[in-house]
Amino acid sequence: MAKDVFHQQVKKALIKDGWIITHDPFTIPISEAIKLQIDLAAENSIAAERNTEKIAVEIKSFVADSDISEFHTALGQYLNYCQALEEKEADRVLYLAIPIETYQDFFQLSFVQRALQRSEVKLIIYDPKYEEIRLWIK
Repeated sequence: MAKDVFHQQVKKALIKDGWIITHDPFTIPISEAIKLQIDLAAENSIAAERNTEKIAVEIKSFVADSDISEFHTALGQYLNYCQALEEKEADRVLYLAIPIETYQDFFQLSFVQRALQRSEVKLIIYDPKYEEIRLWIK
């Protein structure tokens, strides 16, 4: 499967943010013939709690001609990946990573906001130019 345009930038941003990349990609078998591939998996030790937080990150660039078409694809993947994680690795939280510019424009539309809330989508807002995480939305 081809990596997203901003794959390396998000990976570097997560590392800067203190995450350890454990899988690139993170493969989840859902049958003998079918395997889902989420872009990244990472862990972050929380010293105060002596616990490890685990995440999976699906990266989207939104550089194609149609933001709504990319949104349909991203939301569908997110929902499928959530179900697979619930069944195979319930302690891992899924995030959809999107560029800050897309978040500030397209993701502020009321239609998109309602869809995100209805589907309980967790977001990572990243800046591809500076390879930084700007916002976590849980």
